[in-house]
Amino acid sequence: MPTASLRDLALTTRRFKALSDSNRLRILDRLRAGERCVCDLQDVLDTGQSLLSFHLKTLKDAGLVIDRREGRWSYYRLNPAAVDELEAFLHSLGTIVRDATWKPVCCP
Repeated sequence: MPTASLRDLALTTRRFKALSDSNRLRILDRLRAGERCVCDLQDVLDTGQSLLSFHLKTLKDAGLVIDRREGRWSYYRLNPAAVDELEAFLHSLGTIVRDATWKPVCCP
């Protein structure tokens, strides 16, 4: 994986921040099974609609979930492209560590 641009790193940072909350991880875990209506996600947090909406907005702003409206209901699903990008980023970190030919740029 080539060196990430500042824009890519900003998006990756936003995604990891979104992943740093156990409530949001529980929401994502539920979405692994497929698209869910907001009403199906309320029991995940065992709390009110406003807190769920806050967490869903955070996940959406980070690009981790995609939403769609159908009438008065909102449906959410994982964004597979975002998950793939995070996986590729983490994999690239492991590749750097395992690459025996890697040498620091600043030192002989």
